[in-house]
Amino acid sequence: MSEIAGQIAAVHESYAFACMRCGHGWEQSYAIEHHTDTDGHECVRYIADGRVVPSPLSRPVCQNCDGHVVRIMRAGQVASVRRPRPEPALPAPAAHHWHLSDLLHPFQRRAS
Repeated sequence: MSEIAGQIAAVHESYAFACMRCGHGWEQSYAIEHHTDTDGHECVRYIADGRVVPSPLSRPVCQNCDGHVVRIMRAGQVASVRRPRPEPALPAPAAHHWHLSDLLHPFQRRAS
């Protein structure tokens, strides 16, 4: 844990998300505060962009389409997908040699 102040311990985590419905991807960093109340019960708060938010691991929602089928990955995954990748070289098409008789075959009449 990176910070300990009294009964509060904060950890910083980042996650990457990808919506399986619309394909939108994003990343978010969180300060995760572990609190212990006066009765000794633990409580966890997730803070993103200065606001207390629900746990991103419980039921993430797509920021683009509000879909609930969201894949959670380690940070850096979305950036690596967005980075342009070199196109794979396609194999050269197999050479096909045509013969004039092949081309004329449909037009040839049978000699009776």
